[in-house]
Amino acid sequence: MRAVLQRVGKASVSVAGETVGEIGPGLMILVCAMQGDTEAQADQLADKTSKLRIFRDGDGRMNRSVLDTGGAALVISQFTLAADTSRGNRPGFSTAAPPDDGERLYLRYAQRLRDIGLTVATGRFGADMSVSLVNEGPVTIWLEV
Repeated sequence: MRAVLQRVGKASVSVAGETVGEIGPGLMILVCAMQGDTEAQADQLADKTSKLRIFRDGDGRMNRSVLDTGGAALVISQFTLAADTSRGNRPGFSTAAPPDDGERLYLRYAQRLRDIGLTVATGRFGADMSVSLVNEGPVTIWLEV
């Protein structure tokens, strides 16, 4: 599984003009299940996400996790993270998990974050979404398990 984490002051996602998820300070997370990914990998990615120390401490150093700060997570499915751009100018997405697997693993990842103790909002799997965020830092991290 792959994820792109962005440290945000706030973030929201809407579908057809309706806000379906929003958070204050925390992480906006784009997540993609790849072919062959498992529930264990979704859990491992969520565990890593929740513990990653990318928030400032009292000394201004990135030494605190989203859990430490009491921040929230906005989790959005993003199959285009599976893009293969090695040939030509049109990306291929054949390494992304099939939609049923992708949705199951995306929901598992979000639920694992909840189980860990984060407040989690989500987008809508497979929908055409509009995402708005205020990137803090900016801090953007790519994770893969």
